[in-house]
Amino acid sequence: MLPGIWVVWGFLVVLFVALKVYAGRLSRDEDDQLVLDDSFEHVRAEQAAIVARLNKVQPVMRAVLVLLCVMTLVVVGYYVVDAIRQFQ
Repeated sequence: MLPGIWVVWGFLVVLFVALKVYAGRLSRDEDDQLVLDDSFEHVRAEQAAIVARLNKVQPVMRAVLVLLCVMTLVVVGYYVVDAIRQFQ
């Protein structure tokens, strides 16, 4: 059972890191300026596309982070229970 727990935890860590890298690569091209002129409509469209992709990734990242935290608590809980059993 323990190797399976560690495999799931490791998979979630790798998945979370991959999602963070992907989101970082997407947001690297995002500008922090407001486009007011109509002649820069293509820039506005590019920025809107980047924000839309980031908005799709954010809920997945939150879900993976919650699962990762739960699995971390499971791993820590397993070792705490095991230590308590050994001292009884």
